[in-house]
Amino acid sequence: MPEIVRAAIVQQAWTGDKESMTAAAVAHIETAASAGAQVVCLQELFYGPYFCQVQDADYYSYTEAIPDGPTTTLLQEVARQHHIVIVAPMYEEEQPGLYYNTAAVIDADGRYLGKYRKNHLPQVKGFWEKFYFRPGNMGYPVFDTAVGRIGVYICYDRHFPEGWRALGLAGARIVFNPSATSRGLSSYLWRLEQPAAAVANEYYVGAINRVGIEPLGDNDFYGQSYFVDPRGQLVGDAASDNADEVVVRDLDMDKLTEVRDLWQFYRDRRPDSYGSLVFP
Repeated sequence: MPEIVRAAIVQQAWTGDKESMTAAAVAHIETAASAGAQVVCLQELFYGPYFCQVQDADYYSYTEAIPDGPTTTLLQEVARQHHIVIVAPMYEEEQPGLYYNTAAVIDADGRYLGKYRKNHLPQVKGFWEKFYFRPGNMGYPVFDTAVGRIGVYICYDRHFPEGWRALGLAGARIVFNPSATSRGLSSYLWRLEQPAAAVANEYYVGAINRVGIEPLGDNDFYGQSYFVDPRGQLVGDAASDNADEVVVRDLDMDKLTEVRDLWQFYRDRRPDSYGSLVFP
């Protein structure tokens, strides 16, 4: 029998406040679990607006400790209740004035497994992330979950191939890329970069985007969340470009072995020749 992981990704429009946004996300997780999903990933900074469209210190109030904050605690109970692995991107406060764009990973029994901090931060109009976050300092961890090894790479990270490769070398079978990406800036890359990363690194990618135009700016978040397999092919259709949606797909893990046996990218790597890519 093939090994199938039923995975889900959630795209949401901003509801107007943190409490209703969190409640909507929990409802979407419950929908995914009811459909048999074993793992689910929410969108970047899931419980807030994408406040990086402006530079305003008032949004520092959206920070929480991870794992000791209220949202991680809530989602641990949701994971335990529904027996589902949850990847939850949030705004983390490590200590006063020290903030990160972070994703918490919670196992299906409610155990907190760890977190990934976004490593690459944009600083362009409408994406003023260096005003809000420090660059990640925890490398590229993978997490041993009830569905196997998963990794996380957040939004702007996807433009940098090194992290994708680090996650593959660490054994990730599924990598989630929660994002807030807008139609005018990078929509042509949305169907290009994640499939290319899935092919180059021979794993599944779940690409998640927000939807809607939020009051803070004119960025048009266009949804179209999707799963892509290690051949670079979409698993089912992409989500809507303008509405909340829970995408649930069956990922055939046997395809990882099939592709890796055919395309021996890991065998044929030449790390001895890559020294010039890394500054001393």
